[in-house]
Amino acid sequence: MDEMLELARGFYKDEYADSVLYAQLARIEKDEDIRKEFLRLSNIESKHAKFWHDFIKRHGGEVPKPSVKRLMIFSVKLLRRLLGPGSVASLLEMGENSAIQKYFKYLTTYAEGFSEDELREIKDVILDELEHEKFFYESKERFHVENTRDLVLGMNDGLVEILGAVTGLSAVYPNNPQLVGISGLIVGVAGALSMAIGTFVSVRSQRQIKESIRDRMEVLFRVSPERAAEELVEKLVEGGMPEEVAREVAKELADNSDAIMQLLLPEAEENEIRAALYTGLSYLVGVAFPVTPYFLASSSLTALPFSILLAGSALAIVATLISLLSGISIRKKVAEMVATGLGAAFLSYLFGRLMEVLFNVSAL
Repeated sequence: MDEMLELARGFYKDEYADSVLYAQLARIEKDEDIRKEFLRLSNIESKHAKFWHDFIKRHGGEVPKPSVKRLMIFSVKLLRRLLGPGSVASLLEMGENSAIQKYFKYLTTYAEGFSEDELREIKDVILDELEHEKFFYESKERFHVENTRDLVLGMNDGLVEILGAVTGLSAVYPNNPQLVGISGLIVGVAGALSMAIGTFVSVRSQRQIKESIRDRMEVLFRVSPERAAEELVEKLVEGGMPEEVAREVAKELADNSDAIMQLLLPEAEENEIRAALYTGLSYLVGVAFPVTPYFLASSSLTALPFSILLAGSALAIVATLISLLSGISIRKKVAEMVATGLGAAFLSYLFGRLMEVLFNVSAL
């Protein structure tokens, strides 16, 4: 009972904080339809908070004082202004999915302790959260949110790779920080171009393959609609649909080639130029953090701790934003990203020291 009430207290505080968050997002949202949706979501979360408030009291528990997650609200607003509504929709969708999983686990674990009305209301809460997740999923499709992935990966790669490079070079050229900084910039620009070109080629190739398959399906549909329908049946059965139902669906769609191809090729297209720009530019932003101190310090070993501090702080901020918006433990996510980034830098420094010892490069 104690654990059940403790979890309910957490749900109450989360729902209250989410209602405030959506209300704040509505205040700064310029798209009228999305603004109205945020207000609607805020009202629903308020209703959920009241349910958990009453639930706790009915079971003899003490209702905690709700608090506003000011850091989370600030983070979401900042992300909205910097990256647009798509990135916020993507991360809020992750948060809703996390809530759904927690509620479902709670429902299945403590079902015997609930009344019929409480079971029904908790199921209604889960259905509301599923509807919220659907809204954010549809919203992120409108705003090219797939490029948020390119931005995060590009910036992370720029931070980690160039931090490793300048750390290793610091061991080789301890008295020439400008050389280390310039070398880091050269490697960074080359890396940004490489990442951008790689993303361009990858996304373009995927789109071309998809177009080729679509052309094949169009030909197949015109030459042999029966065979096209059979491929649809195979696809639906692979997805877990019973064969009888799959054949019924294929029969209903027999005259609709667009619907069949949409089912066979459901993924949304991504613009290769936009993906390349996001990846390359975010990589350069990541490069700036570890490289900047080398143009300001008198020695590489003086610049090194500042470089590590800036890069580590940037990694921690990114990890914190992701954690706040997706329901992941902040401590674990920050530790994961910072440890991997600084661990790579430490190994690079050791390798740089090894090269300096073996070849006496700094004396050249």
